Amino acid sequence: MMLCLSSVGLVLLALTVQNGHGNPDSAVWNRMETSERNYYTRYHNMTEISEWMEAMKRENPDVVSSMIYGQTYEKRNITLLKIGSSSTERKKAIWMDCGIHAREWIAPAFCQYFVKEIIRTYRSDDKMKEIMKNLDFYITPVINVDGYIFSWLNESTRLWRKSRSPGPDGCTCYGTDLNRNFNANWGTIGVSTNCCGETYCGTKASSEPETQAVTDMLDKMSQDILAFITIHSYSQLILVPYGHPNVSASNYKELMEVGLGAAKAIKAVHGMNYTVGTSPDILYPNSGSSRDYARQIGIPLSFTFELRDTGEYGFKLPEDQIQPTCEEAFAGAQHIISYAHDKAFYSSAAAVTTTLWTTLMAVWVSSATLL
Repeated sequence: MMLCLSSVGLVLLALTVQNGHGNPDSAVWNRMETSERNYYTRYHNMTEISEWMEAMKRENPDVVSSMIYGQTYEKRNITLLKIGSSSTERKKAIWMDCGIHAREWIAPAFCQYFVKEIIRTYRSDDKMKEIMKNLDFYITPVINVDGYIFSWLNESTRLWRKSRSPGPDGCTCYGTDLNRNFNANWGTIGVSTNCCGETYCGTKASSEPETQAVTDMLDKMSQDILAFITIHSYSQLILVPYGHPNVSASNYKELMEVGLGAAKAIKAVHGMNYTVGTSPDILYPNSGSSRDYARQIGIPLSFTFELRDTGEYGFKLPEDQIQPTCEEAFAGAQHIISYAHDKAFYSSAAAVTTTLWTTLMAVWVSSATLL
């Protein structure tokens, strides 16, 4: 399949999703794309996302590269895009990942939109030029590749959540909830030890290759990562550490202030309200999340975004809501990124600079059209 995001012609995308052993998983998926504008208002399967990643590298070689940093249970690559200006010096970083839960299709859609927008903004905005000079973005559009592919097979698999690894001996069910498998208060609360459960936490912390791949990267980069943002759906929340009600982050006040600023930036775009707090306070207690692991190993700013909606459509958010959802979430992420950058490089001026820039960005995003 040819993918040229700058083309305006009508392209028929016809592909067969393959499993880890090279056999067809599903019927052919056909989609008509008319332009880059339409591309970012559609959900895309894994083959399309992989080809999009290659297109991003090809069209932006000065700022975009890729890295394979692990494999799934079914031996598929876990790949991130690294985005930033080239430098001979060690740089600080922002980590963002999407698609850890297979059925949350709006999450990979947001990661794609985010990549497009930071590249576009970099070409035209002095602030983003400065940020990308000082920081690199490490963005994984889909962590749970096996589960995401499985969720595209047919309507019966559409709401699959977990990975696709087999259960322990004697269990006939498949999959581990990767966001209950990290070594952060693992297995203590808000999980299932039933291998058939939706929140099955695995046989031990980091038992899953997908979890281990992320863990290894975060451990190596923990001194450089200024902010960790993991994208989920749904509920319109910004969650801060920790998921365990008896554990509190040492910088809880700062996390709340930054999170509330992000929620304000989100609301300025389309008027949507996002609630900010710890998971026990505003959702439910849990353990073993990537957000908590990131904060536990010393990454100062760690957030979970739960995107639209609040339950009307749930995990099956209609495609006509992709663009506004991504626009507002982009504004929220920008607030966090700008704060993290300015705190690291300007310290006392961070709050004022962040508020001014994200306000301007929210106005710009709400009035911009997809190019």
